[in-house]
Formats: sequence, structure tokens, C-alpha cells
Amino acid sequence: MLDVDLAALYGVTTKRLNEQVKRNRERFPDDFMLRLTSTDVDTLNRSQIATGSQKHRDPRFAPYAFTEHGALMAAMVLNSSRATEVSVYVVRAFVELRDTLVAHKEFAKRLDELESRLERKLATHDQAITGILDAIRQLMVPPESTKKRRIGFVQND
Repeated sequence: MLDVDLAALYGVTTKRLNEQVKRNRERFPDDFMLRLTSTDVDTLNRSQIATGSQKHRDPRFAPYAFTEHGALMAAMVLNSSRATEVSVYVVRAFVELRDTLVAHKEFAKRLDELESRLERKLATHDQAITGILDAIRQLMVPPESTKKRRIGFVQND
């Protein structure tokens, strides 16, 4: 979650949030928060989802992106009742997102397994159908006999 969005949820300015993060840098390890690269910011600004919030930001400083734990830690360092209240909802949203991703991964895995089983069955069915068609074709061709049998009573010489 971007710092501007988190600050809006917690009812503070982005500047205030980033000040508190800088003052408490030891509480935000790399797996809690990261600064976006210029490529990330360009992609964000070009996306359909991006808001106009980036146009008033100092271009020298890219925004921060917070993980679930970072969002919770930000609420702790802000130390306001609104931040504490909203942090519960933020954590629940992250948990729901994680559960959704896990469900989609499980669904994709099961779909792949089903597809491979179907392919194996279809391959064996194709072979069986080909064998049946070959047998029918062989039955359709009359047998070639070398000697024609005469009709009627035949006496051996």
C-alpha cells in the first residue's frame, strides 16, 4: 500500500507519515516497507488505477510502499486513535488479499492437474479409436483369395 493511501486512511498527511517513518526507521525493516524505484513510479503514473496524488509530491523522493506489517507498524508510530482503529481494517484487508491469492493458486493448480488428466485420457481414447477405425477398415476390404471355388458338386481328380 502506498504511503499516500495509508496516510489518507490514518487521517494524517503523507508528510507526517513519512516523518514518523524516518524518525522510527529501525521499526521498518526492508520486509515492512520499501521505496519505489523511478521505473515503478513511472509505471504507477501511467496505470489506470493511479490517482493524481503523485503530481504534488517532490519528484526527488519516490513514494514508500508498505506491507501488511509495515502498515501496522505505521499505525503504532503515528500513535493516534484513528490510526489504531483503521489499522485493524488494513490488516484484515491484507489477510483477505492473501487468502484470495492462495485460493487462486490452489484453483490454478487443480485446474492444471485436471487438464493433464484429461489430456492423458484423451490420448488413450484417441489410440483406442484409431485402433477401432483400423479394424473396421480391414473388415471393409474383401479378402483376396488366390483360387476361386466353383459352385456346385466338384469331384476331385
